[in-house]
Amino acid sequence: MRHRKAGFKLNRTASHRKAMMRNMVTSLFEHESIVTTRAKAKAVRPLADKMITLAKRGDLHARRQALSVLTKKSVTHKLFGEIKDRYMDRSGGYTSIVRIQSRRGDAAEMAVLRLFKPEEEAKGRKKGRKKGAAKKKAAPEAKAAPKKEAAAHPPEPVSETRAEEETEPVAEVEPEAETESAPSPREEAETEKEPE
Repeated sequence: MRHRKAGFKLNRTASHRKAMMRNMVTSLFEHESIVTTRAKAKAVRPLADKMITLAKRGDLHARRQALSVLTKKSVTHKLFGEIKDRYMDRSGGYTSIVRIQSRRGDAAEMAVLRLFKPEEEAKGRKKGRKKGAAKKKAAPEAKAAPKKEAAAHPPEPVSETRAEEETEPVAEVEPEAETESAPSPREEAETEKEPE
């Protein structure tokens, strides 16, 4: 049991883990997204959120604390200048982890860790009523409507399932005629031996 053993080890020594986390957070703020394994992304996310919280505070002590973690001074200036302005209205959730295809060599689960952009949230929301309010108002009307429609229209029989449609036989493709190309060195050696 792993009771009282919180945190990510990532199969590294403490010094290696600290250096890796510092480099990853610096790269995240420099490029605004990084591709890494899911485990590393989950480990870096709290540190990145902490850096943004320090930037939102904005005083000299917060800047020095951020400089002790971030490896590039220019990235610290970017964080305290333009990045913090995006998140002044947010209280947390500054990053997002999006899963991507597994890594080819070792099949490690990969993810993109990126800074959350407030424009994405605005696009996701619909203008007007909230979903819950719309469902509550539509529910009483929907309950009454099916009873009337059921009497007027008998149910239609189901013809074919989707699985049957997808299992159509696939036509075999005939191999194309081989084009003549220069013989390989092995073929040349075999042709030389045949006349003997």
